[in-house]
Amino acid sequence: MEHQRLVHRVKNEFIEMPGLQLTLPQAARLWGLDHESSRRVIDSLVEVSFLRWTPRGTVVRRRSRAAA
Repeated sequence: MEHQRLVHRVKNEFIEMPGLQLTLPQAARLWGLDHESSRRVIDSLVEVSFLRWTPRGTVVRRRSRAAA
């Protein structure tokens, strides 16, 4: 699957499931991807400040400053 389509799909999953929190292995299983592909998708969404890594090593949706 094309990278941008994957990024769009993952972004929608985080929008549809508020509070979704995943480790890299969990994300890979959920999306049916290998770890490297999952990491690239996550990194793309972290780069645009849609997702962030937590100190516990999970990825979560970044909240806007107005919502924080």
